[in-house]
Amino acid sequence: MKTKQETSVILSNLGIESLNMMQETANAAILSNKNTLLLSPTGSGKTLAFLLPILELLNPDVKTVQCLILSPARELALQIEQVWKKMATNFKVNVCYGGHPMSVEIQNLSNPPALLIGTPGRIADHLDRQSFKTEGIKILVLDEFDKSLQLGFHEQMAFITKKMHHIDKRILVSATEGIEIPKFTKVSSPVILDFVSDSEEVPALTMKIVLSDDKDKIESLYYLICSLKSESALIFCNHRDACERICEELNAQGIETGFYHGGMEQDDRERALIQFRNGSVNYLVTTDLAARGLDIPAMNHVIHYHLPYKADEFLHRNGRTARMKATGTAYLLFHVDEPRPDYVDKSIKVLAVSKSNPLPKAPKFKTLYIGGGKKNKLNKTDIVGFFSQKGKLEKDDLGIIEVKDFMSFAAVKTQKIPDLLALIKDEKMKGKKYKIEVAHKKN
Repeated sequence: MKTKQETSVILSNLGIESLNMMQETANAAILSNKNTLLLSPTGSGKTLAFLLPILELLNPDVKTVQCLILSPARELALQIEQVWKKMATNFKVNVCYGGHPMSVEIQNLSNPPALLIGTPGRIADHLDRQSFKTEGIKILVLDEFDKSLQLGFHEQMAFITKKMHHIDKRILVSATEGIEIPKFTKVSSPVILDFVSDSEEVPALTMKIVLSDDKDKIESLYYLICSLKSESALIFCNHRDACERICEELNAQGIETGFYHGGMEQDDRERALIQFRNGSVNYLVTTDLAARGLDIPAMNHVIHYHLPYKADEFLHRNGRTARMKATGTAYLLFHVDEPRPDYVDKSIKVLAVSKSNPLPKAPKFKTLYIGGGKKNKLNKTDIVGFFSQKGKLEKDDLGIIEVKDFMSFAAVKTQKIPDLLALIKDEKMKGKKYKIEVAHKKN
């Protein structure tokens, strides 16, 4: 049992003062029960809610994988890994996903982690290759399990769970109520922790309808974005090609925009999220892939360029704003003759958007790409020190820094970049010269 002091240290590492009610309830329930179903909205802290009790259940004397966490998306898997690392436990973690070099993953698994996180397809592949042993796995977590099923991972998940013969605890996690639990999970009569219903009682989200005279709503979207006083926004579409087209048109009109969808290469997807997270791109046009699970900041504004086909996806999109007792606005763009889905409340008021607002201000930061990462023994402190000492940057000139396996990204104030690049052009970081350049958006 963790002491209050140990829990306090973990929360301090995460920058959190105390657990919320959902996290406290989940912690106790997971420790006390074999099967737990945790239902809680996006942004409520579900990841920490199941990682804390898992930490308590791990045995430092066991040198094989003890807990397997399946995630529907690479980005969510990476987010879980980051939370675990920030907790600063003494237990190794590895993450496996498509688009990540298989050779690197196999090498990592040769020294087995206590906690293994992965997407169903990649974990199934590793089981086929026998990259890790399953005998020591006592805990199985299916995070956003309904999303994994929607994405077609039923067969892989069934294959994986069939290989797990020694599971003592099964934890299912979702942001959606009323999902049927598949038989392959072997979860029967779980303790259900439903915090979705509770969250819907807080009307922190405002909804507005924006009408477009044209079926192509790009002009209305442009004026709406200009009315947001340069605050960032997520713009949801139903199709990948629409994301790219809208992004291209907004950029052509002077609005710095990125796009994000499941058809992109993994490096491009990560880069798009990094630039959005660190404020070097303030508008991200995306499919429902970004509706839940991803590590992106809470928004004041969510825009539905297309309305989703299902009511639950509408809720998940809106969950990107008005999170954790904050307020936010969701804007629903409709052509004047466009039919409205049944789940859209008929009392939502129409917002008249002015056409005289100026363009949003350009982002204060740009993202620099650095051609080295964790596997090159680089960390955030190295990058801060190098940019400060050799590049003459002040503390306020640097924004968010993210270090990946073989590359890193740093947000730097736009006006400082020309001088910085000139000063560090021939300099070495930790005895080695790395490629450093502006990380351009994918257009």
